[in-house]
Amino acid sequence: MTSEIANLPPSVDLHALIALFYDRSEDLGAFTQQPAEALPPAYQQLLAHHAHMTVTVERFHNSLVDVHVHRTDTDENRYAREITLARQSDGEVVQYGIVRLNHEYLEPQVWKEIASEEIPLGRVLIQHNVLREVVLEKLWRVQCAPPLARFLNVSPGDIVYGRTAMIFCNKEPAIELLEIVVA
Repeated sequence: MTSEIANLPPSVDLHALIALFYDRSEDLGAFTQQPAEALPPAYQQLLAHHAHMTVTVERFHNSLVDVHVHRTDTDENRYAREITLARQSDGEVVQYGIVRLNHEYLEPQVWKEIASEEIPLGRVLIQHNVLREVVLEKLWRVQCAPPLARFLNVSPGDIVYGRTAMIFCNKEPAIELLEIVVA
């Protein structure tokens, strides 16, 4: 069933995404939903939009980014990964994320490049001109638990911000995202 046919569009379940790699959401951080206007301006710029985060963080940090895949989880049609994006200019981590995608909605060459784990997801979709729509779902204030703090090179308890979003590819709900950034 396509999202156009369904009465309610699919949504991203924050806790289900985190559960792919953590026993409890609290093991990654304490998440509190926030309206866009409650975010500090830099985080509004980074998160409160319907664009690819790869392009957004590259523009914000004035540097291309590389993806580092830390863990993966796969089944027949779904592939999930826990990642960080780091600036090419100095290696500094600028984003943490969990991505879950249904690769049956992607062309084989697109899926092959994503599965190579060498190119950021957004860049692959853009380079292949995949018909896509990024839908921002929720914005989050995140108090970092130790694992997230290590990934982002901040202290446990520090506050960062993130978002959940869905990417529709060819009008299908293909990619669920949790994206947490440092400004």
